[in-house]
Amino acid sequence: MISSKGLLRKFLIWKYKHISERQFIYILSVLVGFLAGMGTVVLKNLVHYIKRLFELKFFNNYENTLYFIFPIIGLFLVYVIKQIWLKKHIGHGISSTLYAISKLNGIIPRYNIYAALITAPLTVGFGGSVGLQGPAVSVGSALGSNAARLFHMNTKTRMLLIGCAAAGAMAAMFKAPIAAIIFAIEIFSLDIAFTSLVPLLMASVSAVVTSYMFLGTDVLLRFELTDKFEINDIAFYIILGLVTGLSSVYFSKIFFSISNFFKRFKNRAVRLLIGGLTIGCLLYAIPPLYGEGYGIMNNLLKGDHLSAIGNTPFNFDLTNIWVIISLLIGIAAFKAMAMTTTFGAGGVGGVFIPTLVMGSTLGNAIAKIINNLGLNFHVSESNFTLIGMTGLMAGVLHAPLTAIFLIAEITGGYELFVPLMIVSAISFAMTKYFVSHSVYTLKLAQRGELMTHDKDQNALMALDIDKVIETNFITLSPQMKLGDILKDAVAKSSRNHFPVINEDHEFLGVIRLDDIRHIMFNTDLYDKVFVSSLMHADAGIINYDDDSMNDIMTKFKTSGAWNLPVLKGGKYYGYISKSKLLTAYRCQLIKLSH
Repeated sequence: MISSKGLLRKFLIWKYKHISERQFIYILSVLVGFLAGMGTVVLKNLVHYIKRLFELKFFNNYENTLYFIFPIIGLFLVYVIKQIWLKKHIGHGISSTLYAISKLNGIIPRYNIYAALITAPLTVGFGGSVGLQGPAVSVGSALGSNAARLFHMNTKTRMLLIGCAAAGAMAAMFKAPIAAIIFAIEIFSLDIAFTSLVPLLMASVSAVVTSYMFLGTDVLLRFELTDKFEINDIAFYIILGLVTGLSSVYFSKIFFSISNFFKRFKNRAVRLLIGGLTIGCLLYAIPPLYGEGYGIMNNLLKGDHLSAIGNTPFNFDLTNIWVIISLLIGIAAFKAMAMTTTFGAGGVGGVFIPTLVMGSTLGNAIAKIINNLGLNFHVSESNFTLIGMTGLMAGVLHAPLTAIFLIAEITGGYELFVPLMIVSAISFAMTKYFVSHSVYTLKLAQRGELMTHDKDQNALMALDIDKVIETNFITLSPQMKLGDILKDAVAKSSRNHFPVINEDHEFLGVIRLDDIRHIMFNTDLYDKVFVSSLMHADAGIINYDDDSMNDIMTKFKTSGAWNLPVLKGGKYYGYISKSKLLTAYRCQLIKLSH
């Protein structure tokens, strides 16, 4: 019997003979789109069935209490799966995918295919205040990466297929194939040449068809445009853009602050305890924060703000419009907290949907404020709800084009292109001023691990520091005499740099050949002059653990040095020469350009 490896080998041989590389990429893009679509369908169905379980009559009598209990149960189950079964870290879907593209040549471990597929539905289904878009991208990207590896595709094709999978996941989630292509290009910095665009298109269509096959024509956001854009409302849309911009800054700051707070606790059980209790209290007090939040958005789009707010444990006067407005603003403010706390407690999910929820509540609240000021102004609450989503998405995710086309495509609101563009542009510009990168990319950018549309920067970032470090320098100890330097170092080395280290391998300084050239032939000094009196500090130090390639290049530029020592874990590790670094950079740039 022929083994699976034997069949694969025969197929690859047949492929090389009968199918061109481009044709096979097209075939793989359709396959990856289908797989990404299936992954998204499975995620959505698992969450749906978990939620159906909690709709039983038994649970209805304890609804508010269960808002506190269920999320903790879900987070505990995720903790058990992570600790006992997977025993691996599950990062945020889109951030992890960006890291794989930037630093791992698009290689994503196989366990990512099923890790998020299991943990995300438990997190969201039990009420964790996060979305499924990130996990869907994580599952799809892992499928795309491993499909490329299975068929021995090169690095560039592997990255393209990851983009196809990401586009497929979004297309299947929202039934928005055009926005999905823009999402892949904008978020993952893919090359938009025609050869890249066609596979993205094919994957996106394949995923949408898959979604229609298994989920029917049902859409996540149900909206029919009834109020047209009025030119007189432009000033109000500018205000909405400013509000969503400030709210995007708030969202980002809250996200990083709470994330950093939870990082203080090294024990995951402690994180679970603190985060679980916090999210339980938040959801008990504000039930609309439970789960993804599609109910909030759809009810607001229908004009039913009472259903959007739901049954709170407090006796608010819901006949007072200003109470309604305050509650909507409160939901928006606490959604970012609930989402990040869910992550901090160990939950698995995405950021994408919470930004839409926050944007919809803010947009609706702003419209209600304008309409109830008593100044005879009137704007469309449904349109502001819709366009508020665009503002938050453009600001938080730094993806204005994705925001515009997604909202226009999933709602059929193409007549709102002008306000969509106004709000997304203002929100994005304002957020960019205060927060340089999105919640997906800030940490990666700070570490110099973010792939962008800048090929020069990408080439520098893609360099492997280990491949440019030279470790064959002869080291000296501070007690060595001049004669020992000449006999044991200079005579045996072709280098003119000699690092000085102590017994603990700590870097003390350097001696260059020029430093001893004037005394090296004076035999009277061979036993009188010591390394400690000749060594001096180098022009700079490269920290292996902290310095990015961009930092290293900057240090060479500012120091004017041709060689700089590298410290790893505080110990001497080797040297990097400018000539070797520039040679590696040029080779990488040529590789990325083809």
